[in-house]
Amino acid sequence: MVHEWVLDVLADLQSFAQSNDLDELAAHLEKAGHIAAAEIYTQADGVTQHKYGESAANRSHPPGRGCLDRV
Repeated sequence: MVHEWVLDVLADLQSFAQSNDLDELAAHLEKAGHIAAAEIYTQADGVTQHKYGESAANRSHPPGRGCLDRV
């Protein structure tokens, strides 16, 4: 996949943070890695993300959040 390299970068940053006792940063980078993986693999699986209100008039979610639709 085109964007998988991002996961390696986030893992390297997390490792650096852990090695340098930056525990809160390491925790955030771990979460970022999970989010990045979900988005990358979701896109690869044929799922597109629409912004709030864009062809999603009847959906309810907080402003600024996307919703997922199968293509």
